[in-house]
Amino acid sequence: MMQQDMVLCGARVVDPVNGVDEIREVGISDGRFAAPESLKSPRRVDLRGLVLAPGFIDLHVHLREPGQTHKEDIGSATRAAAAGGFTTVLAMPNTAPAIDTAERVQAVQQAAADRGAVHVLQAGALTLERAGKELADYAAMQAAGAPALTDDGSTPQDSEVMRAVMQAAAALRLPVVDHCEDSSLSKPGVMHAGATAALMQLPGQPRAAEETIVTRDIALARETGCRVHLQHLSTAGAVQELRTARREGLPVSGEVTPHHLFLTDAAAEVYGVNAKMAPPLREEGDRQALLAGVLDGTITCIATDHAPHTAAEKAAGWLEAPFGIIGLEAAVPLCLTGLYHTGFLSLSRLVSLFTQGPRELLGLPVGAMTIGAAADVTVLDLDAPHRLKVAEFASRSHNCPYDGWACRGKVVGVFVQGKWTGAAAYGL
Repeated sequence: MMQQDMVLCGARVVDPVNGVDEIREVGISDGRFAAPESLKSPRRVDLRGLVLAPGFIDLHVHLREPGQTHKEDIGSATRAAAAGGFTTVLAMPNTAPAIDTAERVQAVQQAAADRGAVHVLQAGALTLERAGKELADYAAMQAAGAPALTDDGSTPQDSEVMRAVMQAAAALRLPVVDHCEDSSLSKPGVMHAGATAALMQLPGQPRAAEETIVTRDIALARETGCRVHLQHLSTAGAVQELRTARREGLPVSGEVTPHHLFLTDAAAEVYGVNAKMAPPLREEGDRQALLAGVLDGTITCIATDHAPHTAAEKAAGWLEAPFGIIGLEAAVPLCLTGLYHTGFLSLSRLVSLFTQGPRELLGLPVGAMTIGAAADVTVLDLDAPHRLKVAEFASRSHNCPYDGWACRGKVVGVFVQGKWTGAAAYGL
């Protein structure tokens, strides 16, 4: 059914790609942006005091479907995404079974079209069963809609396999989204190898577990010309490697999670296993290096690594509990509070980390709020004070350290192809 034309009035529009940061009207017709003056008898929606931004994209989300729907499913995850301000998510393929064929890519994307609240882009696996040995059929998965490739949760440990991965991906101009972990160094560690691990008498993961793969895969990107995106950076050394590679002009980018920006390994003593993630939380020097990487443009994306697990799974304790926390509904308030309201980043720069960086990686149209483009919009109230209440999150799982955190700034809702998902307010 065709939606009524509307004009969003009175809001501050922040669109970094188009250089817009001003109060202006935004027209929407049939799910696409339209010139307000071209619309006949539109519904006018007063959004004074709010901010409109291009729809946010989360590059790193675990939907847990198929095979792990006791943790999360497409419906709950995409509702969480919408509540968190995201209109598009890139789904990781480490499901059961792994998303390593065109048919499995299509199945997830069809289920998302049927039951999802936001756009879902399904990444294809690098290797069959994510076993790190035999390459999947990249051309078939690309034809089915996969915009990127990853074995997230692991990466091929054999360097010759990874070289072949990058050669094949480069030929198709598909980005490789890279979980940088040398398992021979990381296992059996459950947190950062530092003072906190020693105090808690837990096995740790050294920085070298991440940095050796970062170094290897930047070298392979240099050789093959493959577009490589480094996931969830956590160490100062990895940030510096990325900085050097980008200054060299290599096709390499990187992301950081809110938990690596705002927490250190000391959080383990406060939040228990909800501070267990991969890569692990590091030390304050690493956190500061990540912030510096965001500030100077070395890191171009913020992604949540939304990783749902049940309470029973997390209750297994440090040695047995799975890695990961949920993040879709916390990320934007945390970043508004900790990056924008502190004066660390401008609003335009923060928006670009959720929009421009992800769009460039995935090859999506960069001018997100241009006439004729899909009307995907994130609506923010920059100053609203609130506390995060994990029990009220839309996600099926509640493994999250941020319960009760005070935030300034929240997501009001999103438009996904012109359809409002959010509070029943403002005449929407």
